[in-house]
Amino acid sequence: MSRIVAVSAVAALMLPIAGPVLASDVDELRERADSLFGTVEAIDPEDIEDPVAQLGQALFWDMRLSSNGEVACASCHYRENWGSDSRVRSINARGGETLQSQTVFHAMDTPGLRWLADRESGKAQAMGSITGSMGFDSQEDILPVLAEHGYDERFAAAFPDQDDPVTPENYGLALEVYQSTLRTTAPYDAWLQGEDDALSEEQMRGLEAYIEVGCAGCHAGPLFGGEMLQPFGITEAYWEHTGSAEIHSGLMQVTGEEEDRFYFRVPILRNIANTYPYFHDGSVEDLRRANEVMARVQLGRDLEDELLDEITAFLEGLTGEIPENFEPPEGIPFELPEGISPG
Repeated sequence: MSRIVAVSAVAALMLPIAGPVLASDVDELRERADSLFGTVEAIDPEDIEDPVAQLGQALFWDMRLSSNGEVACASCHYRENWGSDSRVRSINARGGETLQSQTVFHAMDTPGLRWLADRESGKAQAMGSITGSMGFDSQEDILPVLAEHGYDERFAAAFPDQDDPVTPENYGLALEVYQSTLRTTAPYDAWLQGEDDALSEEQMRGLEAYIEVGCAGCHAGPLFGGEMLQPFGITEAYWEHTGSAEIHSGLMQVTGEEEDRFYFRVPILRNIANTYPYFHDGSVEDLRRANEVMARVQLGRDLEDELLDEITAFLEGLTGEIPENFEPPEGIPFELPEGISPG
């Protein structure tokens, strides 16, 4: 994943259109949005029926497949928060804390995962989680647990050409394939494809403002982000506005390089209205407030209330339906973390 300092030319400080959006304005705005962002396609139902994806679905939700028998991938990425975690910190099987968990929806379509983009693929992330969130001492330690809970047949069905399919590599691959099916289309996509009423007047003005204020300098592409690393706090120290309890050094924690201090993966903004709290430390609960912070510390701007309202309204138009297969398969045990209420 590229590490970029400068925002693009779309950060020119122009003012958004005011008043009603005319038909000619809509056509021009749609053209600009298509060139900057584009759209995403709904998942093919056949991909959901793939035996590898179905194996991954079981692995994702099964709490028994952790060292304490109480943590699944879904413990930090559940339906109630559109594939993310509403807690400030996620708790792993050893009782340790992680950075705020980002959504898994669309995550497989990005070049790097987690806040520091330190996992290059869904497979690498899943394999790493065996000795991370799942709490095992080695990746091989999960294999007898898989056998104990009847996964031999599931792996054999998913990987019929392999003599010994129950491996950490196939565990990681199955989770990657399943998570690649977790994609959501939104009102914005319908609007981009010609449904004028899919976005409200306020949301269209918010899209215009989103582009002109400079948000699209980092949050571009079909996922509105997820494609680069950026310093958090370009114009001012982020913690002075987020009220963060701790100051995290960002990518520097991985590389040890001073030039990487405060670099984080630019989050995906699809479904952002439902994937709170915001930022790597979960320091801001409210989306409108998060937009206000971003304008200040990334662009050096204090946005007017009307602009904040419009941009926030547009981002709400990026919310899609929860994927139909984002739930535990029949017979797979899963319980929400303590303190999380079913939606």
